[in-house]
Amino acid sequence: MNIVYIIDYFLIYAFLGWFLESVYKTIYTKRFVNSGFLAGPVCPIYGIGALIMYVSLSGYNNNPLHVFVIGFVVLSIWEYIVAWALEKIFNAKYWDYSENRFNIDGRVCLLNSIFWGGLGVIFTYFIHPFIQEKIVIINDIWLIVITIIGTILITVDSIISIIKLTNINKKLNDIKEIRHEIKLKLLELKELKYTKIDVKQPIQSIIEELKEKELILKEKLYKQTERIRKAFPTMKSEKFKQISKYRRK
Repeated sequence: MNIVYIIDYFLIYAFLGWFLESVYKTIYTKRFVNSGFLAGPVCPIYGIGALIMYVSLSGYNNNPLHVFVIGFVVLSIWEYIVAWALEKIFNAKYWDYSENRFNIDGRVCLLNSIFWGGLGVIFTYFIHPFIQEKIVIINDIWLIVITIIGTILITVDSIISIIKLTNINKKLNDIKEIRHEIKLKLLELKELKYTKIDVKQPIQSIIEELKEKELILKEKLYKQTERIRKAFPTMKSEKFKQISKYRRK
């Protein structure tokens, strides 16, 4: 059951992190924002961060200052690692604190680290004891069933979301190939400048079909990445910047 409890802590804090960040971004942007990568209401980064706090701070809960400092340092390191990994894997900077004072590579900043330290104190003395107290009173069988369902859902969601993100390059290459085909057909049409219209008509039709195919592909790519752009408003990525122009007028 200890393993089940740990998984449950991860799922619960992944949801709470998603909820708080979504509420903050929704208020800030004045429109609903589903925060994070996944389609479902969870942010695994917060779930793992909470487990790191649980492990790191459990032996220091008799000293709030120690809890604050450890939360400040450990969670700042975790945020830096996550930011670095996302940049390397997806070639995009999903958050950027470069404009904040006392930042490190735009991945972490003093203000956020202070927030992490304060959250560590709140987590250790208020949030986790409450969650822990509620979980242990749930029937073990029901808890195991809920844990299995939650784990399956978040795993499937993660796989699908990662596949969608990694397919962005393929779709961008497809658009590039279509543009190349259009260019070739236009050159072919130019060579037939003085030819009868009935000879040029099939080529013109192919060009129109390719252009429509390109527009449809651009629109699909725009819709596919729109939620990610809303979830990470400070994201810096040439690919996403290019895709943001693909919305059909």
